Amino acid sequence: MSKAAMKELFRERDLTQVAFYQVLLEGRGIPTFIRNENLSSTEGVSIPDFFPALCVVNDGDYDAAVGLIRQHLIEIGQQSSVEVACAECGESSPGNFETCWSCSAILPC
Repeated sequence: MSKAAMKELFRERDLTQVAFYQVLLEGRGIPTFIRNENLSSTEGVSIPDFFPALCVVNDGDYDAAVGLIRQHLIEIGQQSSVEVACAECGESSPGNFETCWSCSAILPC
């Protein structure tokens, strides 16, 4: 199958977000490909058609991939609505933070 025929999941200007979801999906056994990966580093490129695009290699994996991404976004949303108190300085940080925003101490999971 050619890369052009792969089913696109989403595109985003920020390659790090696209790469994060690639790692998430590949870790679950869903082969992926990032189209336009090298174009994102081109100075001044702001045309969405040229943003990095995460695609599934096998069209049959599309629904499962969308489900995993959706599940991750829901979990992130739930974590961010919970406040966690820092043991070092007592400041509250969103539950999806790994370190305290105030003193940079590691927060409990």
